[in-house]
Amino acid sequence: MLAIIKSGGKQYKVKEGDKVKLEKLEGEEGSLVTFQDVLFMGDENKIQIGKPFLEGALVEGKIIRTEKGKKVTGVKFKAKKRYKVKFGHRQIFTEVEITKVA
Repeated sequence: MLAIIKSGGKQYKVKEGDKVKLEKLEGEEGSLVTFQDVLFMGDENKIQIGKPFLEGALVEGKIIRTEKGKKVTGVKFKAKKRYKVKFGHRQIFTEVEITKVA
C-alpha cells in the first residue's frame, strides 16, 4: 500500500518499511509517531484521493534518530560598497521508519 503524507509543509511518498528523512519532529528515538494528514492511499487495485485529506486514514512510524544535516552556506555581497557576509545553516532532521499504512 502506497501513501502520500504531509509533514512540515512538504509531501512524502511512503510505504511500509521505508525510511524517510523529515523535518524535525517532537519525540525521542524509538517512540511512535502518527501522521493523520494523508493525501492519497492506494495500490494497483484501489486508490483513494483526499479532498484535501482522507478521513480515517493513518500512517504510523517509528523514530530512528534525530540529527543535523549537511551545512548549507550562502553569501550576501554588494558591489562597490565593501559589503560581504557569509552565513551558514544546518537543518535538523528526523529519520522515521514507516511501520503501518492503514
